[in-house]
Amino acid sequence: MCNNLYYFYTYKARFNYFKKLTFEVVKSLKPLKVAKTEHYYTRFEDDGVYHIYNRTVDRKPMFTSKDNYMFFIRKFDKYLSDFIQIYAYCLLGNHFHFLIKINELTPVNPSDMHVNPTQKTTHDIVSHQLRKFFQSYAMAFNKQQNRIGTLFQTPFKRVKIKDERYFKELTCYINTNAQKHNLVDDFRQWKWSSYRKLISSKKTKLLKDELIRNYFDDLDNFIYCHLEYSNNMMASENEYFIED
Repeated sequence: MCNNLYYFYTYKARFNYFKKLTFEVVKSLKPLKVAKTEHYYTRFEDDGVYHIYNRTVDRKPMFTSKDNYMFFIRKFDKYLSDFIQIYAYCLLGNHFHFLIKINELTPVNPSDMHVNPTQKTTHDIVSHQLRKFFQSYAMAFNKQQNRIGTLFQTPFKRVKIKDERYFKELTCYINTNAQKHNLVDDFRQWKWSSYRKLISSKKTKLLKDELIRNYFDDLDNFIYCHLEYSNNMMASENEYFIED
């Protein structure tokens, strides 16, 4: 009885602490002082963390079936898995979000580029792979839908993430995005986000351990922060800079 009571009060105190912490984080959010145009020209760097997002040119669906979602994920893995790692993602009707970390790809320092002027930079490599991915998916989707022309807006948008608090907020934003767009009543129901994989005990290619332990302390707090974010979504969205 004593042990159970101790657990109850410990958990309650911990719950209230994280509730206060989450509230303060949401309350203290400030608009990102970055011009929208910069999202088109941010350069990729080794070990950098980035939010990649894009949508269709006409805002029409880029996914019309379960097979489309699965094909998109397979192609992304094929073209990008050797160059980046993923913290979180969400695929929606006409757009997508990825929170990624760039691998170390540049074999020489930028100051030594004169040694081999043809040496590709990390930005060149990752951008090239992303373009190949977009082209591959667009060609297959156009063929399936008897469609012609560009599918995605160009260039794709990317934002370098430098702030830990903002990184946490962005993780919650991405994983709950389907609820924001009213695709589901509860973001936990959406199959095409990273949330279920991140809380599962099953093996995954996602940077699950690094994300949860280094940024959210543990799984309980990870889950709690997402629930709080979804419950306060409208309040936090007022100052959020992303335009889906």
